[in-house]
Amino acid sequence: MSNGGERMRKRIFFICGSMNQTTQMHQISKHLSDYEHSFSPFYCHGIDEILRRLGLIEFTIAGNKVVGRCRKYLQDHGLRIDYQGKSGPYDLVVTCTDVYIQNNIRDNRIVLVQEGIIDQDTIMYRLASRFRFLPRWMADTGMTGLSDAYRAFCVASEGYRDFFIQRGARPEKIVVTGIPNFDNCHQYCTNNFPYSHYVLACTSNLRELFRREDRAAFIRRAVEIAGNRQLFFKLHPNENVERATREIRTYAPGAMVFTTGSAEEMIANCDALITRFSSTAFVGVALGKETYSDFDMDTLHRLAPLQNNSAALNIAKVCRRVLAEK
Repeated sequence: MSNGGERMRKRIFFICGSMNQTTQMHQISKHLSDYEHSFSPFYCHGIDEILRRLGLIEFTIAGNKVVGRCRKYLQDHGLRIDYQGKSGPYDLVVTCTDVYIQNNIRDNRIVLVQEGIIDQDTIMYRLASRFRFLPRWMADTGMTGLSDAYRAFCVASEGYRDFFIQRGARPEKIVVTGIPNFDNCHQYCTNNFPYSHYVLACTSNLRELFRREDRAAFIRRAVEIAGNRQLFFKLHPNENVERATREIRTYAPGAMVFTTGSAEEMIANCDALITRFSSTAFVGVALGKETYSDFDMDTLHRLAPLQNNSAALNIAKVCRRVLAEK
């Protein structure tokens, strides 16, 4: 009887990605403990899977490097892994992005969760919007929410709700829940990072995404903003560490470089934050830090995630509603 009872439990499949996306999925799952869970690193099909195996899409969340990190996290936390969802069918899929919809979930009920900051009006976004035959993932996060493949789309704030509607998402599918990892930024103020009162520059992986970046100019700007203050650099986990470190040594020889550790905790202890197109800017804004970003600051404040400390619970409630739908 117990085995039959297990089989009667509804099954939820969580598709993860970057460490930010993966930890968000994990947090949501904790509020759905009465359902059966399976998790997968991000995956793809067809020609994209061939490219992945050849190591040609390492700049994406389906790349071997990110998949390896995700798999290790899932294993370390004792979570059931069903890579590529081969043990389906599932009653619900919760996914970290819809810029790529896997073939085997297209007929599922899907809840989409916003991962963080969304790219603004880039050239690739305009191309992907105009020429629908182009894959949405070409625009990176810019095409988020535009697949219409989901039953519900959980977003960070009212500002982002308006943002996605303006881009073409259906209003009735968007739910303002806040997003895990960014709904309680003050938690990062309690930490063991041993430094304080410095200027922190968080670098990007734009070059790994084949997008232009003048890294020398970024470093020089950070040096100028820091002035007489200590300057720290936190490298993006997906960028070329050797190259980035060499460039910092050249243009900011007195700066400290961190390749690992919590960027959020480093932001909590800093006096000023410098970013480019990074969700870390939201942490700086939430904590009232002197913040510099390539995004307009008024826009950042308007889009900033709700600080409700309940995003994962709110998203779980959306999942329950979608599961109950006919």
